[in-house]
Amino acid sequence: MHETPVIFMVVTLLVLAIFFVVDLFIVGRKPHVPTTKECLQHIGFFVAAALIFGAIMWAVAGSKPAIEFYSGWLTEYSLSVDNLFVFVIIMSNFAVPKKLQKFVLSVGITLALILRGIFILLGAAIITRFTWVFFIFGAFLIYTAFSLVKGDDGDDDYKENKLITLLRKVMKISDEYDGEKLRVVKDGVKYFTPMLIVFVAIGTTDVMFAFDSIPAIFGLTKDPFIVFTSNVFALLGLQQLYFLLGALLDKLVYLPYGLALVLGFIGVKLVMEALHSNTLPFINSGKGISSVPEIPTWVSLIVIIVSLGTASIASVLKMRSLQAKESNR
Repeated sequence: MHETPVIFMVVTLLVLAIFFVVDLFIVGRKPHVPTTKECLQHIGFFVAAALIFGAIMWAVAGSKPAIEFYSGWLTEYSLSVDNLFVFVIIMSNFAVPKKLQKFVLSVGITLALILRGIFILLGAAIITRFTWVFFIFGAFLIYTAFSLVKGDDGDDDYKENKLITLLRKVMKISDEYDGEKLRVVKDGVKYFTPMLIVFVAIGTTDVMFAFDSIPAIFGLTKDPFIVFTSNVFALLGLQQLYFLLGALLDKLVYLPYGLALVLGFIGVKLVMEALHSNTLPFINSGKGISSVPEIPTWVSLIVIIVSLGTASIASVLKMRSLQAKESNR
């Protein structure tokens, strides 16, 4: 195993930047509702790109970073699918016209990338200095896993956060959209359009998403480059996935259970790593517990694939069973 070459990381970041600009602001700039064929082609391209990137990383940096990337990408992508449900609720709650939803997603995903980048930098700095933070990350992921199983991860109705409520009080906001405009003039008075509120809603919502997705990825790898690229590949093609799965998200009934198993597993893994490299004085006199086993990355990848694959297949079978019952009535 050898370290990832700096030139490879630089080239990768440049290519991903180009991908993001093309995906969101050239392909995604035209306001329209993409067809199913268009969505499948777009998603297929970025899934293939992620698989190829992992293979190239395997060749230039070794198997361990590549497996960490695949594990992180699958986890982040799956969390993104689950989070799309909230985007659907936001779009519905603010009555965003169908032809403008692609543009809204473009801006929202860009905000997501910026915010996650900040969280990744902060997370990398924290775990470098304070390894005990893995206890907190692990406990939070285990709690999130139980919440998903219990169904406490969110309500069916979107509730505006305090920032949006404050914006409504201090700013003049019109009731109607005017294309992609953020500001309009009515009777000589300047108003913000609801588009501003939608941007804030999606951006602030992604901050909440980061509280489970970033600790989850750091549970699989401590390399900021892999953490960042996993998130970028998970976000690429997300707007097409939104339109493709928008009507099916509520039918993926077992996806939360698959995600709960993944997050719970990673949470336990983080706690075990924290115990293995312990520095807290009240645990084993501040010494690491060498008897605690370390879970290999390839085991994590298998758990992620099996958990999410089983949940997806079970959801499809459940959906077909319900459809068959309805057709027989």
